[in-house]
Amino acid sequence: MNKIIDYLKASIEEMKKVTWPTKKETYNYTLLVIFISVGVALFLGLLDIILTKGLEYLITNK
Repeated sequence: MNKIIDYLKASIEEMKKVTWPTKKETYNYTLLVIFISVGVALFLGLLDIILTKGLEYLITNK
């Protein structure tokens, strides 16, 4: 039981050392993640369409 209490105390001390982002930084990073996610989704969707059309062309025109 003593080890658990020591662990919790050490965890609390470490959390006090953390530098938390400001509200503006959090907002900016959230927007960045959303835009990158949408960009990757669009890229993968477009790649999927192109590869599907190419495969359909190869299969139907032999």
